[in-house]
Amino acid sequence: MTSFGITNGPAPARLTVGIVSAGRVGTAIGAALERAGHVVVACSAVSDASRHRARTRLPETEILPVAEVAARSELLILAVPDAELPSLIAGLASTRAVPSRAIVAHTSGANGIGILDPLTEQGVVPLAIHPAMTFTGHDEDTVRLASACFGITAADDIGYAIAQSLVLEIGGEPVRVREDMRPLYHAALAHGSNHLVTLVVDAVAALRVALEGQELLGQELIGDDPNGLAERVLQPLLSAALDNALRRGPSALTGPVARGDSEAVATHLRVLEEVDPRIAAGYRALSLRSAQRAGATPELLEILEDRR
Repeated sequence: MTSFGITNGPAPARLTVGIVSAGRVGTAIGAALERAGHVVVACSAVSDASRHRARTRLPETEILPVAEVAARSELLILAVPDAELPSLIAGLASTRAVPSRAIVAHTSGANGIGILDPLTEQGVVPLAIHPAMTFTGHDEDTVRLASACFGITAADDIGYAIAQSLVLEIGGEPVRVREDMRPLYHAALAHGSNHLVTLVVDAVAALRVALEGQELLGQELIGDDPNGLAERVLQPLLSAALDNALRRGPSALTGPVARGDSEAVATHLRVLEEVDPRIAAGYRALSLRSAQRAGATPELLEILEDRR
C-alpha cells in the first residue's frame, strides 16, 4: 500500500475496502468510496433489509461473515450502532481477523480512537471518521456526503493525513475533533439535528389541525401524508429561520418570545394544550430557553416556568 497524499499531493492509494455492516451509513460511505476509485470487496449483512441495501448500493460486493470481511480489507469501515461497537472490536481482536497495518475506521460520533485500542495493539491504524449528516436509507445519502463535514480523530499526523485524504476524496470536509471532545461534539450534533426533527414534526401536527379542510390550488389536502399543505406553509419559513440562525446567530431570533409578548405566548400554550399537551410541553421548554437567550421579562419567564 502506497502512502496517502492530501490536498495537492500524490493521489491516494486504491484500497480494498470492507464494511461492517451494510446499514444506511456503511453502504452510503461504501458507495462514496467506490465513486472515488476504491473497491469495496466485502461487507457483512444480517437482516433482509441490510442484504437488500448491500445488493442495491454495492452490487459488486460480496456479502460475507464479519471475520472474512475483515481479513480481505486494507481499509475496514466499522459502521455499526455505538452500543455494538465495543463487542465488535473485542471479537475482531480476539480472533485476530484484521490484518496488521490495515486501516480501521469507525463511524461513531461519540467515540474517538480509544475504543479501537484492542485492534491498535495488533498493529492497525485507528481512525474515527464520523459524517455529520443524517441518513435516510435513500439515494440522497451518498450525494449528501459530498457536502458534509466529517469529524476525524487519529493517533498521529499520519493517521490524520489518511483520514483527511479519504474524506476529501469523497468530497467532504474533514474537521479535527480532539479525543476528549468527541462526546460533546456528538451531543451538539444530536441536539441540533434530532431535536430539529421533533420540533418540525410537532409544528406540522399542530398546523394540520389549524388548516384542516383547507385547499391548495383547488385541491383539498388533509390527512397525514407528507408534503401536504402544512409542510408547504412551513418549508420556506423554516428554511429562512435555519439560514438566519446559522449566519446571524442569536440575533436571528424573532417572534413573540423575542418581543416579550407574554399574552401571545400564553395563548400559544393554551391552544397547543388543546391539540396535544406534549406539543405544548415542548413549546414551553423551547420558549423558556429562547427567553433566557433573549433576556425576557420576569412576567414572561413566570409564564414559561409555570410558576403562576
